[in-house]
This record gives sequence, structure tokens and C-alpha cells, in this order.
Amino acid sequence: MKISGDAIDRAKKIKLVIFDVDGVLTDSGIYIGEHGEIFKAFNCRDGFGITIAQKFGIKTAIITGRESVCTANRARELGISVVKQGQMNKRNAYKEIKAEFNLDDEEIAYVADDVIDLPVFVQVGFRAAVGDAKPEVKERAHFIAENPGGRGAVREVMEFILKVQGKWAEIIRQYTTVEDVEKNSDSINQ
Repeated sequence: MKISGDAIDRAKKIKLVIFDVDGVLTDSGIYIGEHGEIFKAFNCRDGFGITIAQKFGIKTAIITGRESVCTANRARELGISVVKQGQMNKRNAYKEIKAEFNLDDEEIAYVADDVIDLPVFVQVGFRAAVGDAKPEVKERAHFIAENPGGRGAVREVMEFILKVQGKWAEIIRQYTTVEDVEKNSDSINQ
């Protein structure tokens, strides 16, 4: 992972993380069935990073240029209630989300991989790029994950934010204390 000099200070302020989908929550692959149905592969570790962050007070949302039933289903499974699909102009969707959550730019993170994300990416307080993001995204990022999109990059971003906010030790405690392990096994989806 690569972090900029002020990444820690920026990550401490984050209350909402917004994700692109193709190339961030997935590996960019789109699988088409014989009847034209579309499938996408999502990463369980990324999903766990999202759900655990939500449990510890970080809100999440999606802005994606493509419309997909797979995305809607995955977002519902992970408890991501704000999903803006078919957004080729992501800036308008960002304004709506920012208003809905009543947050300032510095309280919002965006995880990106490609140039379509740049209009939102340059506005937010904490900019995270997946490991295989385009150079134009990486050069503007405060945090660059080692892993590529759809392969654990989102998990890296979420862990980084949780660690700098001082929440990670409590998460680990909950998964290593017998009473909490039993409780957590029933409450966290991946």
C-alpha cells in the first residue's frame, strides 16, 4: 500500500465511503450467460470489510456508470442502502449522496479505478485507488491499495480507515473473545 503524507489525517475524518463497482468491487470482468444475463464476481473479503465498517459507524454508498441487477443484489446483501446506478455523470449522484447524508467533502472517501471516477474523486476528502487503477487515478490518490479491484483492495481501504480511527483493535477483540465470537458469527454477512 502507498499512502500520501496527509492520508492518516484525512482518513480520521471519514464518515462515508463511496465505491465504484466495475474494477473496484469487481475485477472488471463481466460474464454473460447464454440468455444474455450478466454476472459479476464480488470478493467476500471486500464484503466483510464493508459490513464490519458499517457495524462500527462508517456509512457506505455506490456510484456506478453501469446498471446491473448483480450490483443491486450485492449492495442489498451488504446493507449498502444508497446505490446510484447508470450514472455516467457521477458528480450529480455525488451531490445527491452528500446531501442525503448531510456531510462535507472532507468526511467522504471514494474508492476508484478509472478516469470516469475523477470528477467525484477530486472532490472528496479521502481518495483511495485500487492497486490496478489507471495512472491518472493513482496520481491523485491519498491511498493506493496493493491488491487490484475485486481482489481485496476495498478490504485494504476499509481496514486502513478503521485502524486510523482507532476501531480496529475493538474489531479484533470481538473476534477473539469467546462470547463475542458467537454473537458476531450470526450478525455479519460477507
